[in-house]
Amino acid sequence: MKVSDNAVVTLDFTVSNADGEILDTTENKQPLQYLHGTGYLVAGLENQLAGKVVGEDFDVTLTPDQAYGDYDEALVQSVPGELFDGMEVSEGDTFVAETDDGQRPVTILEVAEEYVKVDGNHPLAGMTLCFKGVVREVREATEEELAHGHVHGEHDHGHEHDHDGGCCGHHH
Repeated sequence: MKVSDNAVVTLDFTVSNADGEILDTTENKQPLQYLHGTGYLVAGLENQLAGKVVGEDFDVTLTPDQAYGDYDEALVQSVPGELFDGMEVSEGDTFVAETDDGQRPVTILEVAEEYVKVDGNHPLAGMTLCFKGVVREVREATEEELAHGHVHGEHDHGHEHDHDGGCCGHHH
């Protein structure tokens, strides 16, 4: 079976930046499983994986526009510190903020007495990313997986899923 829309795909991969610095890997971890065609991976990677078969290697370099977009300075803002009253926040913390455009992950860049400087860019925005790996498994999705829009693995119990995206090509 080939990688195609609505197939469950299992990958081993390493992603690095243009300088070769490893940003994420499945080495010594569980492989990545995703439902192809649902936007779980960045579009550039998902497009390059379409049509691959089990055992096939991939070596894909994505420009920012194919991955997480260009870095947008307008998404770096200083917001009133009072918005964080009662919260302990420090530089490097990340959280999901409600914005006019919906929920957006943000990173705290600076904490001052009167303001907190936040960055709404994805941590990999503006980067060229290099993905290398191998397709380990491709199977048809179950009706339940298709209905829910994500993979159900052997470790799932009911509908309690971890939907946190990392930097391994997850678009979320």
